[in-house]
Amino acid sequence: SPDFPYRREKATMMTWPYAHLLINHFPVVLSISALAVAILALLLGRRGLWLTAMGALTGAGVFIYPVFLTGNEADHALNDPWYIHPGTIEAHDKFATIALWVILIAGVFAAYAWWRSLKRPADLIPGWLRAGVFVGALAAVVIVAYTAYLGGKIIHEAPILQLKDPPAGLPPGVAAPKPDPADG
Repeated sequence: SPDFPYRREKATMMTWPYAHLLINHFPVVLSISALAVAILALLLGRRGLWLTAMGALTGAGVFIYPVFLTGNEADHALNDPWYIHPGTIEAHDKFATIALWVILIAGVFAAYAWWRSLKRPADLIPGWLRAGVFVGALAAVVIVAYTAYLGGKIIHEAPILQLKDPPAGLPPGVAAPKPDPADG
């Protein structure tokens, strides 16, 4: 039978594509959370909300490199398979590189702001730190959302998913059999 990368006999505990899928949502969720909490902090003026936004954006910065690394390794492991539309991985990778730098910079800034704010609990968080966290979170959300959208296109727009029936010749277990109408 053909060599498929996800066959049980050849599966290891963890593959690069699987590792990437496990962790790629952390920067997305943490960036969106940081922006949402920063908006609340702007509206309500609560110090604790600013600290939470800083922590979430710092977390996004912590996770972005492992996500980028596993994505690059997944790309090499997959090696442009026939079932992925040409160019989709490359488009995702291009914006993943931009997302890496934007979120790393925003995360480092947020970590500094968080550290500085925790070190001076009686002081008001300076406006330039609040502005930096807000702008960093906004930039992180914009780039990570578009990068995630492009990542979703890798599978969701795969040509094989447009077929009404699975292609002939697939090994057992790769395509689910059609349900028998007699089974109800």
